Amino acid sequence: MVRFSLYFNFTSRPVSYYYVKFLAILSFIITVYGCKNSNTQKQVEMKKVRLIVLDPGHFHAALVQKTMYAGIDSTVNVFAPDGSDLESYLHLIERYNTRTDHPTSWKLNVNKGADYFKMFLSQKPGSLVILAGNNKNKTEYIKNSVDAGFHVLSDKPMAITTDGFELLKSSFESARKSNVLLYDIMTARFEITNILERELSKSEAVFGVLEKGTAENPAITKQSTHYFYKTVSGAPLVRPEWYFDTDQEGEGIVDVTTHLVDLVQWECFPEQVLNYENDIKIEAAKRWPTLLTLAEFSAVTKRDSFPAFLAKDIKNKVLNVFSNGEINYTIRGIHTKVSAEWKYQAPEGSADTYFSRMRGTRANLIIRQDKEQRFKPVLYIEPAVKNNNAEYEKMLATEFQKLQEKYPGVGFRKDKTGWQVIIPEKFNMDHEQQFEEVTKSFLMYLQQGKIPEWEVSFMKAKYYTTTEALRTALKK
Repeated sequence: MVRFSLYFNFTSRPVSYYYVKFLAILSFIITVYGCKNSNTQKQVEMKKVRLIVLDPGHFHAALVQKTMYAGIDSTVNVFAPDGSDLESYLHLIERYNTRTDHPTSWKLNVNKGADYFKMFLSQKPGSLVILAGNNKNKTEYIKNSVDAGFHVLSDKPMAITTDGFELLKSSFESARKSNVLLYDIMTARFEITNILERELSKSEAVFGVLEKGTAENPAITKQSTHYFYKTVSGAPLVRPEWYFDTDQEGEGIVDVTTHLVDLVQWECFPEQVLNYENDIKIEAAKRWPTLLTLAEFSAVTKRDSFPAFLAKDIKNKVLNVFSNGEINYTIRGIHTKVSAEWKYQAPEGSADTYFSRMRGTRANLIIRQDKEQRFKPVLYIEPAVKNNNAEYEKMLATEFQKLQEKYPGVGFRKDKTGWQVIIPEKFNMDHEQQFEEVTKSFLMYLQQGKIPEWEVSFMKAKYYTTTEALRTALKK
């Protein structure tokens, strides 16, 4: 507290003198308290988020920490059961900390044991929970975390059953009441061909308007292919045994399809609030298994036998993993098909692949990622009507000049079926790098103190779509 003792002798000096003196004192008071408030504000701004990593059974938990962030404290508290899942996570963090190129500097406080979740709730050693692991209890962990006042950044899927979806809905309501943020990790939004597909679909000159489509010929088609045996951060990935149990991981129709459903919403209805009860209708859905021999299972898990909990899925000594699914649905009347498929191992030189088609009245926007594209996603513009391509190409040049203001160097060239979009290498970002961008987006929302209403509606719509599709497929 600053005290001032003032004594004015009005008989000895002119009034103007005391006026000037008063202004000087007032200026001093404003400066002192202004600096105090400014310092307090800076202290608030400089306070960093401290991470809590819960049961990191999936390598995505470590990918969030592949880089350091200005807004995140370097000390991380980890709570998990003892075992191989935890060891795999710790090994990846150690690799990031000791690499020669831009090493990280994470300091881990590891709390392990069967009662790890109770330890987490009792200690509360941070503000942001990272969830990426076994999906069986994930939705319950989300609900308990937000109820306890934690922000949550969760890997997909946040719900794998219709009951889980109902619990997830209540989690969003609890997060709203507790003034905490709940968000899922949607990396595909940061892949440049998806970004440009979205940008070009907004241009009526290029794309026209989105077709309604039919069940037989959807307006939107998105398909992805993934592989159990793969390399992550330069080393063969070891997957946990539970990853092959759909009771714990979730079926493919509620897992990878979350990315595809999210892209449909994000590209076609940008920043619009969706009402899943009115806007989405499941028309058909199906599921089918990927077959794995014991040798293949062992190569991925480093285990020499199938665990007892997979006995229900073994037929003729072959493991049946229901990791594949297809959903046919309408979203605001637009016919859409998304499908995800898993195989054992990718062909030499390839990786996960992706296909996308958005049908417009003027052109179709297509992403292909096959052998012809060297297994890298490439965006194409194919005219819906074969007429006056010269005039259309001239218009494309005009539209791409506008696009280059946001994405310098992006261009196009004639292709056998239309035009191929040329993207400078600087815009290409692999799957692992995309985790950094998602985390930055979430930190921005944290700084703002809220997640936009459209984002929350997207998450509800997305998990309704996937879990309702599974319910539909299981009826068959």
